[in-house]
Amino acid sequence: MVSREFLKLHQPGAPVVVANVWDAATARWANEAGFTTVGTTSWAIAEAAGHDDHEGAPAELMLSVAARIVAAVDAPVTVDAEAGYGFAPEELVRRLVAMGAAGFNVEETDHRTGELVPAEEYGRYLAALRSELDRHEDPPVLNARVDGFLHAFLAGRTGVEKEPLPEVVDRANRYLAAGADCVYPIHATETATIGRLVERIDGPVNVSALPRSPTIRELTDLGVARISFGPRHWWSFEKWFKQQLVADRDR
Repeated sequence: MVSREFLKLHQPGAPVVVANVWDAATARWANEAGFTTVGTTSWAIAEAAGHDDHEGAPAELMLSVAARIVAAVDAPVTVDAEAGYGFAPEELVRRLVAMGAAGFNVEETDHRTGELVPAEEYGRYLAALRSELDRHEDPPVLNARVDGFLHAFLAGRTGVEKEPLPEVVDRANRYLAAGADCVYPIHATETATIGRLVERIDGPVNVSALPRSPTIRELTDLGVARISFGPRHWWSFEKWFKQQLVADRDR
């Protein structure tokens, strides 16, 4: 019942906090640091293997690393499945269930074009995933990533969080109605924006604790149900490692 217990942890005002890791060692370190739930980060796994994020790495590589992480820890593991790697819903669900994943993210960006998938199309994809998940006694938690804020940020638009807010809310509610257990409006970092998301979205909201985001305590007070870190700890590790290399080189 790992997945059902993981879903129960998605409580507004008492959120589940997910440490994002990229191999078995970092998963164990996260557990030792007190995190009771871990998730994979596609950015870090892909970069560590010499590939780009956004499905630049082979699906078999990404899923094999995820499976090793699941096997390494006695804790729920949620998998960053990017945009589903082109697998049919039944194949993606089969692979995630087989590895013992407690949950997974899928995102609404088509990485072949870099564009958002139309909401209706992505909703149908989520509904198909839901249908496959419901065939299993203890299905992984389906977390639908909503990418409007991220696209606005990458486009360099000012006031990025305010501009796409209505569309993000509309898409999030569509995806919950289609069968998602939780929605993930990635790159929501402003306190006021996050508060509006929690108020207007009809289900659990996942927010990333990025460097310029509110604190864990503040996100909890806003009513967020799930907090994750994305590639934040990979960035910190990368910065420290480069600094250490330079220091050792110059000793």
